[in-house]
Amino acid sequence: MIDRRAALAGIVGMFGAQLFAPIARAAGLVPAQAAPVISQGAASIQVFTPAQHALMAALSERVIPTTDTPGALAAGVPDYIDKLLADWAEPGDRIPILSGLDVIEMRSLADNKVSAVQANAAQQDALLTLAMEDKIPGGKVFFEAFRQLVITGYYTSEIGMTQEREYLPVPGEYNGEFLYSQINKVYSA
Repeated sequence: MIDRRAALAGIVGMFGAQLFAPIARAAGLVPAQAAPVISQGAASIQVFTPAQHALMAALSERVIPTTDTPGALAAGVPDYIDKLLADWAEPGDRIPILSGLDVIEMRSLADNKVSAVQANAAQQDALLTLAMEDKIPGGKVFFEAFRQLVITGYYTSEIGMTQEREYLPVPGEYNGEFLYSQINKVYSA
């Protein structure tokens, strides 16, 4: 089965040249400055406050929600983001994510009169849309980096590789009459 680092390298093509720096470092595309060997365990430092972590988890589930396949929470995306920002990001790389979460929280309190974590799905989607359309301070920078973190975390997880996509190490036989309508999933190998 493919390992996470190989999957990261494969995802680079999805984002092109504007890859968020910690993802590029983790994939080995940008040399980390004297980076120590990073364990597979928990993050080495706490990057998020408890409120920021809860909001990051809630918003990651809005980027890839649970449908007929598990969503970002089930795939462990919040833990992945914690690990990546703690161990692969330089302090300046964290700023767009942390400040973006704070701006979204303030905007939710102003617009919805509730914390963004307690906002309903439509309100959270509206907040992410404001960020995506750069209608809040630093919104576009936050949204692009956050979306890359969520997508990369999801599609390099076991759930993303085996349940969202179908893993076939050796695909089946050639069938020249295979109907396109029979394709249910994108295959990864």
